[in-house]
Amino acid sequence: MKRFIIAISSLAALMLLFNPHTAAQTTDYTFRECLGSSMPYPNVSSTTQTPDSLRPIMINHVGRHGARYMSSGKAADNVRKALKNAVRLRTITPRGRRMLRLTEQIIERTAGRWGVLDTLGKAEQMGIGMRMYSDFPSLMRNGRIKAISSYVPRCIMSMYEMTHQIARLDDKVEIHTSSGRQNNPLLRFFSDNRELEELFATDNFRLALNEASDSMVPRTVLRKMLGSGYPYNEIHDQAALTMDIYSCLAATAAMELRCDISQYVTREEFNAMWSFKNYSQHLVHSASAISDAPAKAARALLDDIITTTDRLIEGNSTVAPVQLRFGHAETLMPLLALMRIPGCYLDSDNPDEVSRQWLDFRIVPMAANFRIIVFRGPKDVIYIRADLNEQPINLIEDDPRIYLPWNEAKAYLLLRSM
Repeated sequence: MKRFIIAISSLAALMLLFNPHTAAQTTDYTFRECLGSSMPYPNVSSTTQTPDSLRPIMINHVGRHGARYMSSGKAADNVRKALKNAVRLRTITPRGRRMLRLTEQIIERTAGRWGVLDTLGKAEQMGIGMRMYSDFPSLMRNGRIKAISSYVPRCIMSMYEMTHQIARLDDKVEIHTSSGRQNNPLLRFFSDNRELEELFATDNFRLALNEASDSMVPRTVLRKMLGSGYPYNEIHDQAALTMDIYSCLAATAAMELRCDISQYVTREEFNAMWSFKNYSQHLVHSASAISDAPAKAARALLDDIITTTDRLIEGNSTVAPVQLRFGHAETLMPLLALMRIPGCYLDSDNPDEVSRQWLDFRIVPMAANFRIIVFRGPKDVIYIRADLNEQPINLIEDDPRIYLPWNEAKAYLLLRSM
């Protein structure tokens, strides 16, 4: 018997070793971190001071809209329907009743405002604009700004909140704004993309997501809310309903709805729910071992960043020194993966690796942004600095330099955009 148990244990270990889609090991991120891409923008207490020898001449910025109400009522409706059914069947638990009250609050507060930029989101964009003005006054005062946004209202409003704040600080600044579907190639390249649609329909892609769902989404959440006597066989997709609960809980902070998430799920359960959401975002919107097509979809945006930078350096007066673009998390994730920004690119489809090395709450919280700041240095040498969420980063992995000569940075970015 002992030999049999050892043999079975060895076989199980081998299966885990050779199965590329084994479940992610338990993570221990905070409740706030597990809000994932719904997490509000982090507090920025200080920004990096530029060396005196470098004079800023351009900011090339790509940002996500600020905090918003839930983008759709579908998840909340699904959760409310299941919980009300549990009330009717008299199986609902105290935890389920709390979740029902919260869901009703979400639906009431968001009625007629699904996806709308909220007060917090406006403050996030205003804050980024204020710090940009404070950090680079020579570019802002009497300066020129070109701002474009996705046609989605929360992106348009994010653009207006930031530019309005800059205009309040200097009413002589010249600002040109543009929004609409003409900006889709740069800001919504992930939408109506045939190559991506074909990828998402492949067996490999669907199998990876299905296996991850089966192994990562906790089965305990529904039972602790709907009760032991609930007819679970009538739920079409229990994992999907569990993730609808996650969506509701994760949305509360961005909506400024006070919520102690530990009253609804355990920290371990919330980590597991976040892990699957994070994993699915990595597969769908970044580069993975399955495909780099989602990242390559951002090539036109990267080309635009390179081209506008080059044209300004060459002295083209039609290029505004401040270029602002307002899109979505789905705009930034592919772009950052395409450039292989450290922490934003992971060539893997292993859930454990993804949950520890590719973290959506660090990459694309609400109002996330990436920018290249261009400087003129001694002897007219042009340097750049890359910032993610207003913090300097290494543009090139394993290269510790924060300030890079533009010719080196450009060569690297051109390689990535091929």
